[in-house]
Order: sequence, then structure tokens, then C-alpha cells
Amino acid sequence: MTPFGARLRQLRRERGVTLRAMAAALQVSAPYLSALEHGKRGAPGPGLVHQVNEFFGLIWDEADELARLARLSHPRVVLDTAGLTPEATELANRLAATFRRLPPETVAELRAVLARAGPRG
Repeated sequence: MTPFGARLRQLRRERGVTLRAMAAALQVSAPYLSALEHGKRGAPGPGLVHQVNEFFGLIWDEADELARLARLSHPRVVLDTAGLTPEATELANRLAATFRRLPPETVAELRAVLARAGPRG
């Protein structure tokens, strides 16, 4: 599941909206929305994010947060280390090789390190 998908599902459930009803309102298919929620589709475009914001009546900070989550919701990430140090390439390869086995606390630690390193998407 992607950050956008998790938030979309949370919004739907909090407001008691079915996947089918939301899909009809947004003029997309229910399977597409389901795929977004489960992280089986890529990050949604700005147009769909805007539609979701309007559908739920999200404004200001909530709308900005949903857009930020959409930008961070690519389920298949590619790291291009061309031109970087050998250490950076090694890190990217080790992360790719072990990522699915990282325990939640390690993921939290890595997120904290990245948060300290600079602004997020």
C-alpha cells in the first residue's frame, strides 16, 4: 500500500463512502481506485488528487498533505546512482536487496534519518 492509498482508504472509511460510490463520483473505475488504495497503480496525477480533495471537501493543509502523499506514492521506485559515489551505489543496492525484509522499527529509523536530511517530496 502506498501513502496516498492508505490515506484515500482512511478518508473513505471515515466518511462511510464505498469504493463504487467514490469511483462513480470521480468518473473512474472502482478497480482503478482499489488498485490505487492497494499500491498496485502508480502515483495518481494532480487532476485526480484535486478531484479527491474536492470530493472530500479537503482544503489547505489537508489538501496539501494529500498532494504530498501522492508524490511519494510510486509503488515501484528506481534509484539512479549514475555519477554518485561507489558508497551511494552500494547503499542503494543493499537497500533494494533487503527492503522487503526490514522490520517496521528499521523503516521508522530510516524515515527519521531522511527527515533530518531535508525536505520531503
